[in-house]
Amino acid sequence: MNSIPGADKPEKPSLLKRAIALLVIVCVVALVLKLAIGLIIWVFWAAVIIAAIFAILWALNTLL
Repeated sequence: MNSIPGADKPEKPSLLKRAIALLVIVCVVALVLKLAIGLIIWVFWAAVIIAAIFAILWALNTLL
């Protein structure tokens, strides 16, 4: 039996690989946040436009 100390532990990735992995995670999180915020803003403006259309139709119906 080989009893080399630390032989059963998996090797950790190098510091460069860990830094690149962290950079990838930060970029993906930033992109997802940007898309999520963009979606929320799009839904808000769609609701505003729909409300404006209903307001115009109501006003025309009331006046005519």
